[in-house]
Amino acid sequence: MEKAMNIQSDGRWKPAKALLLLGLSIGYFMVLLDTTVVSVALPAIRADLGGGISGLQWVVNAYTIVFAGFLLSMGGLADKLGARRVYAGGLVLFLAASALSAAAPSLGLLIALRAVLGIGGAALTPASLALVAHAFPEPSARARALGIWAAVTGIAMAAGPVAGGLLADSLGWRSIFLLNVPLAVISLAIVLRLGAETARKRRQPLDWTGQWTAVTAIAALSFALMEGSAYGWGSPIVIAAFVLTLVSAALFARAERKGPDPLLPLGMFRNATVSAGMIAGMAVNIGLSGILFALPLFFQQARGLSAHTAGLALLPMTIPLAFNPIVTGRIVGRIGARIPMTAGFLLAAAGTIFQLRMVSTSDYALPLIGLFLIGLGVSLTIPALMTAVIGAVPREQTGAASGALNSSRQVGATLGVAMIGSILGGTPSMTAGMRLGLALTAAVLLAGSLLSFAFIGRKGRNPRIER
Repeated sequence: MEKAMNIQSDGRWKPAKALLLLGLSIGYFMVLLDTTVVSVALPAIRADLGGGISGLQWVVNAYTIVFAGFLLSMGGLADKLGARRVYAGGLVLFLAASALSAAAPSLGLLIALRAVLGIGGAALTPASLALVAHAFPEPSARARALGIWAAVTGIAMAAGPVAGGLLADSLGWRSIFLLNVPLAVISLAIVLRLGAETARKRRQPLDWTGQWTAVTAIAALSFALMEGSAYGWGSPIVIAAFVLTLVSAALFARAERKGPDPLLPLGMFRNATVSAGMIAGMAVNIGLSGILFALPLFFQQARGLSAHTAGLALLPMTIPLAFNPIVTGRIVGRIGARIPMTAGFLLAAAGTIFQLRMVSTSDYALPLIGLFLIGLGVSLTIPALMTAVIGAVPREQTGAASGALNSSRQVGATLGVAMIGSILGGTPSMTAGMRLGLALTAAVLLAGSLLSFAFIGRKGRNPRIER
C-alpha cells in the first residue's frame, strides 16, 4: 500500500512525491550554499562595510557557530513540535534573515543576521531529513530519496563559489543573500502544500542547559582564536574566552551525563569508531573550510582576480564534491570506510601541499591538480565518515549520532576559518600567512589520515545504555 502511494506502475515516483522531494532539497541546498557562497564575496563586503580579516572571519563563522550549536537540539524540537512545523518556521526565519542581510548597513548587523541564518539553517536540516523519511516510508524509495537529498551537498559546494563570484561582480555582494529569497518561497510553498506533518512525540523538556552551554563553548573558543592576534594571546579578554570555553564544555558534559533527555548520549562515545569519527569530522572541515576561506582572498587580493574568476578557479576542487560521493558510496559498500577515509585525508593533504607552489610562483598547473586532489579527497572522506559513524551505533541512536557528527563538522569549519584567519591577520604578509596556514592545514589532514587508519572500523566498546 505504502509503496503504491509513492511509486507509479512504471517504477517512477508520483509527481507530488517528486515535487515534495524537490522542495525539501531546495531547503537543504540553501543551508549548504550559505556556507560557501559568501567566501568569494568577502573582499567586496570589506570594501563596502569595512573591517579587517577578523571581521570577515565573523561574517563566515557567525553562521557556522550558531548552526553547529543548534543542530544538536533541532532534531528533538522537530520530534516535539512536528517536522513540518519546524521546517516551515526555520524556512521563514532563513528567508527573513537573508532579505535583511542584503540590506545590512553595517558589518556588525550583517554578522548578527548571519547568526540568525544559522538558527534557521539548524532548524531546516534535521526537519527536512525527517520529512523525507516520512514521505518515503518504503525502504527502497526512501534510500533513493535520501541519496538525492544528500547529493545536494556536493552541488551546493560546487555552485556556491561560482554563483557568489558571478553575483558579487555583476550585481554586488548583497545579491548573494537575495538569492535565498525566491528559493525559500518556492520551498515553503511546496512543503506546505504537499508535506504531511510528522507525529508529535512525547518527550522530556528540551535540554536547554546542554544547548546554551554548547553554543557558548563554540562561540568562546572561536572568539579566542579569531581575536587572539588582535588583542594579544596573553590579554585578559582572550584568556577569559579560553576559560569560558573550558567551563562551558565542562557544564555541557555534566548536563549530558546527568540530564533526563540529553542532546548528546555520551555512552555512544565508548565506541572507538564514533569517537574517532567525531574528531575526523572536525579535521576534514578544518581543512575544507579553511581553504575555502583563504584561497578566494588570496586569488583576489594577491593575484588580482575578479570575484567571478576566483570562484571559477575553485571548480577543480568543488566539482568532485558534487559527483564523486556516488562512487564513494559503492566503494565503502564493498571494502568498508577505513581505507577510503584514510586515502581521502592523504589526497586532501597532498593537494594542500601542492597549493604552496601557487603561493610562491605564478605557475597554476600543479595548484590546479592540487585543488582537484583536495576535492577528490574530501569527497572520499565525508561519505565514508558518515557511513562509519552511523553504522557504529545502535539503531535508536542514529539520529543523535548524525546530529553530533554534523555538529562536529561545523565546529571544524568554524575552527578552520578561525585558524587560517588568525594566521593571515598575524603575519607580516599574505604570502607568509598563506604558507603557514596551508602547512598547518596539511598537517591537520595528515593527522586525520592517521586517526582514520588507526581507529575507524575498530570494534572498541559498544554503548550499552542510551545515554
